[in-house]
Amino acid sequence: MSAESTSKIPGKVWYRSGVAGMASYLDAAAIISTGTALVLYMDPMGITEGQVGQLSAILTFLMALGALVGGRLADMYGRKRVFLATMSLYVVGAGIMALAPSVTILYLGVALLGFAVGADLPASLAMIAEEAPPEHRGKLISFSHILWLVGILASQLLAMVIGGMGQAGGQILYLHLVIVAAAVLILRASLPESHRWAAQHEAAAAAPSAELGLGGLKQLVKGPYLWPMVTVALFYALVNIGANTGGQFTTYMYVTLAGSTVSFASLISFVTFGIAFVATYFLMRIVDGSNRMRWFKIMAVAYAVGSLVPAIFGVQVWSLVLMGIFSSIAGAVAGEPMFKVWAQELISTTYRSTAQGFMIFFTRVVAALVALWTPTILAVSPSVLFIFVAVCIAVGGLLGVFVIDKFPRVADEEDSIDALEGAVSESAPVNEAL
Repeated sequence: MSAESTSKIPGKVWYRSGVAGMASYLDAAAIISTGTALVLYMDPMGITEGQVGQLSAILTFLMALGALVGGRLADMYGRKRVFLATMSLYVVGAGIMALAPSVTILYLGVALLGFAVGADLPASLAMIAEEAPPEHRGKLISFSHILWLVGILASQLLAMVIGGMGQAGGQILYLHLVIVAAAVLILRASLPESHRWAAQHEAAAAAPSAELGLGGLKQLVKGPYLWPMVTVALFYALVNIGANTGGQFTTYMYVTLAGSTVSFASLISFVTFGIAFVATYFLMRIVDGSNRMRWFKIMAVAYAVGSLVPAIFGVQVWSLVLMGIFSSIAGAVAGEPMFKVWAQELISTTYRSTAQGFMIFFTRVVAALVALWTPTILAVSPSVLFIFVAVCIAVGGLLGVFVIDKFPRVADEEDSIDALEGAVSESAPVNEAL
């Protein structure tokens, strides 16, 4: 881990990271927009509650499958090719959802949309890591989480504006996705390919024995990256149970269990999003420094303790508010953003996107399975659910401190090779002259 650096990040690096990181914006926007639009489509299109559940499940599952497939393709054929293909597919999927004449066509649109955004995410994170200055890698990866929060906020604000417009409102939500994705597609066409990926594949072409194709997967499964991949996947799945439970069921808990209102729950969501923005900015400040794990330990404890508040004091408005505040602050440092950072640092360029695809696939499948049982557990015993969530977060934190932090940083080794190659390249003309 590098020490704190005062050097500035070049503007072109911010630009590339922002364009690549828009996958996170579109990921969040697709989830929020679909959740709102399908409700607005129900009466005009005759959609049943069962079909809404099916469409939501398809979106989640195809996002997971897309990450698995897209991650592998990005390692085989390059980050940029996957960027262009997935964004084109995203535009088509969102366009179908906006213009669908029947429920049957909605199934096609939501499948394409989910697969596209899932396939794009591993490539985008890998691209950010491979183009970032080593001393600012964690900061730029964390910035993608800021874009994820912006995607949620933008979609929720738009949903508030068009909430009374019926089917037309749902169409506007999806047209928003079409416009943003099309703009990202155009901008990404101007991005260069990841220099690390390109250099590695040029080296593979010169050394045919290098296993970079499908057969190379056995190196990932049997090689030194297996346990880092598995452990980080477990960490992400465990801490995401807390984030997913809060994200999907916050309104349900406020209204059904605490006797509050939808409007109050929405207000609290906006407040906690603001807190999450500040907390993620704090992560950007410390993630590349020597104090990263010190703050991770503090926040992991706070994250688990926050989830216990409703279990200890009962599900009340104030206890849910306090849990939301704890989760927003601590989850930014000891939650999903740290998964994104570790996934870049512990896996080499050869398998970075493939491994992330597996991690995201595993996490989203686990989240979907837990979500199936969450309403039932809440109805029977809310305390059981909150204790379960706290235990998951605590185990995830222990994995981070005692296992993940001990793995060697592959990114550091690659940085050293890059520096050596750069020095050799710069000195070559002088040597030739001598």
